[in-house]
Amino acid sequence: MNASATSTIMLNLRELTQLFNSMDSSPFVDRDLDADAEEFITSWARELPPGRELELVINLAVFTPAGRGTGVEDAVRHYFATRAAIKRLEFAQLMRRGRLSLGVGLLFLILCLLLGEFVGKLNIGSAADIIKEGFTIGGWVAMWRPLEIGLYDWWPLYEERRRLECLARIRVRVVMPEVAPSFYLETKEHEQNEGAETAA
Repeated sequence: MNASATSTIMLNLRELTQLFNSMDSSPFVDRDLDADAEEFITSWARELPPGRELELVINLAVFTPAGRGTGVEDAVRHYFATRAAIKRLEFAQLMRRGRLSLGVGLLFLILCLLLGEFVGKLNIGSAADIIKEGFTIGGWVAMWRPLEIGLYDWWPLYEERRRLECLARIRVRVVMPEVAPSFYLETKEHEQNEGAETAA
């Protein structure tokens, strides 16, 4: 993959736990993202050019022991894949509602036009023209909702679904401080010494 085909989203956190919802007790890969972190990532994704693969670079201010960042990419991808699946269902429901609305609207429009023609043939003077126009307007007003769905409403859902599907393939890289805190190094050295004594 060409470097030019990848867009990078930079996310600065104090520690890795800030990426996830602290109230979610699900297994790591199934945990929800923190609302602020999700909004930041999706907002950046909206601003980036379409058709590019995405990379999320998480810069941590606090050192994280090796292995703690394992599974972060899977967790982030799983979260956005779940959101994309929900958007696909919403899109399918909207399209189904649009087709149903279109069928009902067309039937009502035809009925109104037929009634308008029938009233127009009655010998009731200018009132016939008014009633006929009323039926015509009412029939076309009934077409407003299916036309709105077919012309406008599906675009935002389609774009959101496409964006979430792209985020479901995102690559995640965790960047930690280059030097571990002294207390962490001392703890690791103490654990290694204890392990050596136990083995002896």
